Amino acid sequence: METTTTASPSDPLRQALAEGVTSWRPRVQALSEFLHANPEISFQEVRAAESITALLTEGGFDVIHGTAGLPTAFTATAGTGDLTVALCVEYDALPSVGHACGHNLIAGASIAAALALLPHVDELGITLKAIGTPAEEHGGGKVLMLERGAFDGVGLALMVHPVQDGVTYNPAGTTAQAVGRYEAVFTGKAAHAAAAPHLGVNAGDAAVLSQVAIGLLRQQIPGDHRVACYVAEAGHVTNIIPDHAVVPFECRAFTLPEYEALLERVKRCFEGAALATGTTLEITAAEPLYEPLIQDGELAAHWTEAMDAFGKDTSPAAGMGGGSTDMGNISQVIPSLHPWLSIPGANVPIHSHGFAALANTPEAHAVMFEAATALAWTVAGAATNPQQRERFVNAAYRPEAPIQEATS
Repeated sequence: METTTTASPSDPLRQALAEGVTSWRPRVQALSEFLHANPEISFQEVRAAESITALLTEGGFDVIHGTAGLPTAFTATAGTGDLTVALCVEYDALPSVGHACGHNLIAGASIAAALALLPHVDELGITLKAIGTPAEEHGGGKVLMLERGAFDGVGLALMVHPVQDGVTYNPAGTTAQAVGRYEAVFTGKAAHAAAAPHLGVNAGDAAVLSQVAIGLLRQQIPGDHRVACYVAEAGHVTNIIPDHAVVPFECRAFTLPEYEALLERVKRCFEGAALATGTTLEITAAEPLYEPLIQDGELAAHWTEAMDAFGKDTSPAAGMGGGSTDMGNISQVIPSLHPWLSIPGANVPIHSHGFAALANTPEAHAVMFEAATALAWTVAGAATNPQQRERFVNAAYRPEAPIQEATS
């Protein structure tokens, strides 16, 4: 499906931005297809970072590699305006299922928008940054980059995220869950499973009991809470009572207080299993905490207007029923936009082999370029609205500074 931008923007700048996206379409689509064909998991996105930064350099950006001490992160910058805009670029894939979260499309949309905006940075008075953020799926790349200064001075941050068909294009009021990921380790005592099983302390039993307890707990938690776990290790042969068991787990909820309460209840499931089996237990954080997502209302209005121009369904809706992103941490301190990009015909869930295949279709790429245009128009709209511009300039991230709320 080879299409071009068909919306009719009402001013020359919007038309120029739309034409800019179209002019870069062949190169950006090739980039998206390359990423899809060469999936790399968190913190290992070497080819992805190289291919993306090569295109940004060709387009005229000044590129710094290894931002925030992360080898596969980068920052591409153009312009010197007092309003700093960050387009976040994701490109990590999932183990075994590849780009089943459509990060090739996220990268393509942000890169096409950045390349279209670059010739207009002086006109808009912006410093434009395309920030390569590795390890969204696991590892919290944005959390680490935020803590290490990569987002200092940024006044607004934007990206998109593909989802299955039927999810609203209107991001206003939608959110994503907080998620914390942990590792529970049970330690017991090994013994011969036939000659002296009574002398062993079975760490594998503790892993089983913890799963049973968590399964029963699910009946008693709110419907929008999520708990997931699996046994990574609980013995290796049948004739040894296992003395070591490892159970990675995660908890999700839409607010931090709910998340913290859920986490405490889940921890008690593990503690009870340790008590029942006589094992010892250690629980450690495996990744940074992902915080709930906040959609900036004014940015959402610009995006929704752009999607209206493309004939999309922008009726208010709840958005995704579950899921998390490290963009949530950015949105807690910087006005942010993270709209959902519904892929036509995608009637399978994300994080599946089916969705991975659909993330590399003509329909998906057509929506990706509409999203790129909408991102560019959103940036232009925010930069040229005096009241909004002032808010976003004043919102430039400084550690410990409060986020600037919109005023009516």
